[in-house]
This record gives sequence, C-alpha cells and structure tokens, in this order.
Amino acid sequence: MTGVLTSVVAAFLMYTIFSRISIYFIYLLNVFSLVVIHYAIKKGESQGAIIGALCGLIQDSFSLGIFGVAGISKTIMGFAAGYISRRIDIIEVKKNFIFIFLLMCTELIIWSSLYLFLLSERVNTAGGILLFQPFITALVGSLFFSLLPKLKKRFVHHENA
Repeated sequence: MTGVLTSVVAAFLMYTIFSRISIYFIYLLNVFSLVVIHYAIKKGESQGAIIGALCGLIQDSFSLGIFGVAGISKTIMGFAAGYISRRIDIIEVKKNFIFIFLLMCTELIIWSSLYLFLLSERVNTAGGILLFQPFITALVGSLFFSLLPKLKKRFVHHENA
C-alpha cells in the first residue's frame, strides 16, 4: 500500500511540476495513467480500477471541467489493464508499448466522449498536442517499465551492501 501511495504522490508532484514548466507536458505525458497501468498489471483488475478512480479524481482536481470525468475513464482503463494483462504476455517492450498505447487511446476516447456528452463543448486538444499523448505516454511507460526491475535490483543491492 505504501508503494501505491508513494507512486500517486510522485505522479502528483510530477504533474504539478510539468504544469508549471509548460502546460504542454501534461498534454503529452499522462503520469497518472502510468501509475494506474503499473499497479493494474501488478495487482489485477480490481486494484487497477480502485487506483484508476483515485488517480482520475486527483487529475480531475487539476482541471476546470466536470469532476469525475477522468475518474471514470481511468477506472475503466485500470480495470481493463489488469484484466487484459492477466491474459496476454506484455513483458516484451514492443508488446508493452502497444498495450499501453491502446489503453491510452481507449482512455482518451472515453474521456473525450464523456467530456463532449456532459459539457457539450469541444475538447481542448492544445492545437492537436493531446492527440500525441497515447504515443508519448506509451513510449515513456514501456521504457520505464522495462528499466524498473533493473532499478529495483540496484536499490536492493545497495541497501544490502
């Protein structure tokens, strides 16, 4: 549980820092989704949905839109990530990239559909930059997830030394 909370706090801090540097960073990289996907793969669909709801609501608190839209889309994405990852092998970097990319596309479609339905407004894509979010998030996520076991070994090795 502390790992989840640490990851959510780290995502919150990164999101805050990215938004201060340039608003375009948060349009390109969805760090909350990476936290959801990581724990959904690790712990299953139920935990993925719960962490998705939490991360989505935190992300909603940054927006000026309707509270809960990101919560719903991340809950669905977290459940799907946990469910699908139990049935297919996604360890290889290319498969992991495709997996994350498809999840991010689905989340973006659900989020924008809910946004359009509830607000009856056009989605602000920041001049189309938002459309690159699935690709950039999948790229960063698949690289980070492939390096994560190596980083854990390095930290565990240094703690035991």
